Amino acid sequence: MRDQRRARQLQAPDPNWAEQATAIGTSVGALGLLGAIGAAIFAGRQVREARRNRQAQMAAEFIRRWNEDSLVEARRLINRFDGKEDLSKAFQRYVADNAPEAYVLYRELDYFEQLAALERQGAFDFELIRVLLGRTLIDRWEMWKPALDAAHGVGVYPLFSSLAAKMRRALGPDG
Repeated sequence: MRDQRRARQLQAPDPNWAEQATAIGTSVGALGLLGAIGAAIFAGRQVREARRNRQAQMAAEFIRRWNEDSLVEARRLINRFDGKEDLSKAFQRYVADNAPEAYVLYRELDYFEQLAALERQGAFDFELIRVLLGRTLIDRWEMWKPALDAAHGVGVYPLFSSLAAKMRRALGPDG
């Protein structure tokens, strides 16, 4: 009898074998899926961290550039003028004469245009610009606009203009 039972066990596979294999395969698949999800979360965090590091480096570079001699020279020249009308008259004269002073003044305009381009492309965080410059960005645009319109016509430095408008909206009426 024992031999007969043993013979039956050897002849017919256990009907639960297929279910057990399916259960094992499902478990392995679930573990693999969890591992893939974990890897995706880790990769996403790494990408965010890399982006923050890149933006921090760019912010440090722009702060450094703002304090370089060439931009300090431009700001000193701008501060010689009594308001935006005086700046506009002088800028028009400098541009018409192709004077070296025009190129010194263009440094600040180019700086803000480049900053706006980086922000538009997502390479520089707007919130960081708001914290660092805020109302100063708007004031600089308003100071430059009459000079630019008179010397070059409407529409030059469009990214600077757009960034100033965006800042104005972000700061609201009290900003």
